[in-house]
Amino acid sequence: MAGFRTRPQDLATMPPGIPFIIGNEAAERFSYYGMRAILTIFIAKYLWLIGDEPAEQMSEAKASATFHFFAVATYTLPILGALLADVFFGKYHVIIWLSIVYCLGHGALALMGFFGDAQTWLFLGLWLIALGSGGIKPCVSAHVGDQFGRGNQHLLTKVFNWFYWSINLGAFVSSLLTPWLLEWYGPHWAFGVPGVLMAIATLLFWMGRKRFVHVPADANGFLDELRKKSTWIALGKLSIVYCFVAMFWALFDQQGSSWVLQAEKMDREFMGITWLSSQIQALNPILILTFIPLFTYVLYPKLNQLFTLTPLRKVAIGLFLMVASFAVVSIAQEKIDNGEVPNISWQLAGYVLMTASEVMVSIVCLEFSYTQAPRKIKSLVMSLFLLAVAAGNLVAGVVNSNIQQDSGIAGETAVELAGYDRKMGTLDDIRQVDGELSEFASREALDSALTRLRPALESAGFKPLLREDAERLLAAEPDAYGNPLIYEVIDSTRLRLTSLGPDGERDTPWDEILSVKLAPMKDLIEVEDANGDERLTWLERRKLELGVIDEDEAAEPGLEVSYRIGAESSLRGADYFWFFTKLMLVSAIVFLPVMHFYKQRDFLHEDEGVAG
Repeated sequence: MAGFRTRPQDLATMPPGIPFIIGNEAAERFSYYGMRAILTIFIAKYLWLIGDEPAEQMSEAKASATFHFFAVATYTLPILGALLADVFFGKYHVIIWLSIVYCLGHGALALMGFFGDAQTWLFLGLWLIALGSGGIKPCVSAHVGDQFGRGNQHLLTKVFNWFYWSINLGAFVSSLLTPWLLEWYGPHWAFGVPGVLMAIATLLFWMGRKRFVHVPADANGFLDELRKKSTWIALGKLSIVYCFVAMFWALFDQQGSSWVLQAEKMDREFMGITWLSSQIQALNPILILTFIPLFTYVLYPKLNQLFTLTPLRKVAIGLFLMVASFAVVSIAQEKIDNGEVPNISWQLAGYVLMTASEVMVSIVCLEFSYTQAPRKIKSLVMSLFLLAVAAGNLVAGVVNSNIQQDSGIAGETAVELAGYDRKMGTLDDIRQVDGELSEFASREALDSALTRLRPALESAGFKPLLREDAERLLAAEPDAYGNPLIYEVIDSTRLRLTSLGPDGERDTPWDEILSVKLAPMKDLIEVEDANGDERLTWLERRKLELGVIDEDEAAEPGLEVSYRIGAESSLRGADYFWFFTKLMLVSAIVFLPVMHFYKQRDFLHEDEGVAG
């Protein structure tokens, strides 16, 4: 590679290109995590209002699934970036070119609503960001390792820690700023500012081009490496580890989906500040900034005095910490399901455990992947590490997609409908008028149950009752099939009464449901008249501009009732969080023998392989 250094200098100090890589990573991570912090909330609450006319609003579950499938694409495409870097163009050129693609993706998101279909711009932007961000990921981390030779390899652990520190510095600032921009200035600013930071990241990386070690692409060396038995042994061993790491990511990345949606249902006042639900994610990077030096200089040396703290032992401890993290939010969700409004400090405790898990799983695996990767395919191996992130998000996305259920009468337009038994003239027949349910077997029982609950709801100021209080009032109210009615709290303003329906089973397409909205929010038009536009959020102003007055905001205080045939989800509330907690626990236990029998072998840039 003419004009550029292709091998590390004989230094005992830090390589000269490292500051440019760290600065680039901080700005790039600001752009990525800023966009990601608001993605689920934007899709669920803003996307339908971004065009000239209101569109169909996407459900929270679909917004969560979109978030995780975007992450799947982002962490699958590193394989493409790795091949382009190792076989064709080298890491530096791939990083520069795909960074430009990355910038275009942010531009597409910032342009949503100005012209064309907003959802088309959304998915175009997400695909471009997935290609840009995903493509450069294995190249950047491998590029860090390429800067070191045998003289300064002892600094590699420290640099990977500070590399990760810079990631989280950018993530912390953006996780606070972009939700605030979205709340008050709208999606154009919220997506545009991260785009500007990505352009700065690209510039910083270009400025360091003459100080970097540019390891050239080596197609022949790449293919030769793949012909070695030792290479496939290394890949096979790492792939086994990555299967367990994938389960870590299936839980970790839910801080951007299920944890955000849970935070919407909690008391978000903490340290005298009422936080936006998306801003709570900033706890993770600020804890990382604290935990990295704490673990590096205090905890790891102390543990190493008790037993040899190998990388895989760190990973094993981290997996069990993730179990504890999700157990905490599962308990918090049980409180929400019971009608309580727990403080956001429950999630803070979960974030402390999750972040400790991240330090011991993600950071350790990042360095471990580099050292265990054969010389000519280091970018490819880093992409396999990132593929574990994709696999974890695929698990979360598939679960969120498959727990959604259609009604047993979905798509039916007839006035008179046969129910579960598909026969007319029986108890489970259904009648609908103008597409709205008017008669079904348990409607009278559900209405009677609500009548019984109403005085208690009024006394509570139209807030959900605790589950045990409601169940005591409903003890004498069976449904039309003789089964007890089920009382469920959705959040601080919504509850649900459910009959198991004609099949007698819970969470099926034949559940008969009465949903109740309590104590509607303020009328937006009254707020505008009383206070002026300057006190309205962007979302409120937008609804006024489009003439959309959400029923949550337009109704009089009291009760709003709607009916539905069929459970919306087969796994929700605390059951959802406990499902992932148990899945992580099984994975952590099974990982223990893998940790015990794994034989480590380190590959340095200029060595054929050194036993470790």
